Amino acid sequence: MTTRPEAKKEPDAISREALEAFDNLFGLHPGFRPVHAKGILLSGTFTPSSSVKALTRAPHVNRPSIRVAVRFSDFAGVPTIPDADQNASPRGLALRFYLAEHQHTDIVGHSFDGFPTRTVEEFLQFVRAAGASGPGAPKPTAIESFLGSHPAALAFVQAPKPIPSSFARDSFYSVSAYKFTNSEGVSQFGRYRIVPPDDNDFLEASAAAKKDPNFLFDELKDRLARGAVKMRIQVQVAADGDVVDDATAHWPEERPLVEFGNLELNGLVPDGEAAQRQIIFDPIPRVDGIESSGDPLLEPRANVYLTSGRRRRSAVV
Repeated sequence: MTTRPEAKKEPDAISREALEAFDNLFGLHPGFRPVHAKGILLSGTFTPSSSVKALTRAPHVNRPSIRVAVRFSDFAGVPTIPDADQNASPRGLALRFYLAEHQHTDIVGHSFDGFPTRTVEEFLQFVRAAGASGPGAPKPTAIESFLGSHPAALAFVQAPKPIPSSFARDSFYSVSAYKFTNSEGVSQFGRYRIVPPDDNDFLEASAAAKKDPNFLFDELKDRLARGAVKMRIQVQVAADGDVVDDATAHWPEERPLVEFGNLELNGLVPDGEAAQRQIIFDPIPRVDGIESSGDPLLEPRANVYLTSGRRRRSAVV
């Protein structure tokens, strides 16, 4: 089990450039994430499924249960964005498994099965183009030109992103695939899904437009007051020939799903705003039995999260 050496690793140039691009797009909000700024942090437990050991020998699936924290969030880098705003999608879910003191592993996902670009360099172009395409920008705008030459990004932008009735009634997908290895040394590639025990439940646009700005967060607090929030973790397993190192590559729905385990979230993390400033999620697992698929987004994303987290922790709020 390893942890990321947060105190030793220096931010790289592209991490700084990514933060600048997000700041230009959403504005600078000290103490908040540059993306998924509006969030809520819950505590609970993870219980592994009986079948998951065939997939991985990771430490957190070899215990009866383990403490977790889950952060639900809206997309944009604006802490006050209304939950039904189109820029609040895709929503996020970040999950931390607490293995031991100063040891953890995370899953980071969002409510859309896909990603607009394969590399961080392309994603930086995407964000910059969006930032340069406000009202009054000459036609074709920078984002129109970018989307015209990047079909995966165009598909991501145009895909429906409905508003759920609850964070607990939405599904979340890891951006990247991972390599899972079991105790026999057998490896398979897969992508996480975190789904409600019941079906997804989405609102009609007219109903969503009438909702209060914080309705998803208020509904989640009300739901917790009535009992635990439950979610299932699954892994969609790739078939031979599926592309596993490209976040824009969508696998067919008929690919098998392995039950990874269950989440039971039973409360808000105390002093949640401060806790959200402190916690830095990591898209790279860094545990035995689960590793990178070779997706070129993973290392740069981890660096951006780290750079952002250091800035957030040091902000005067």
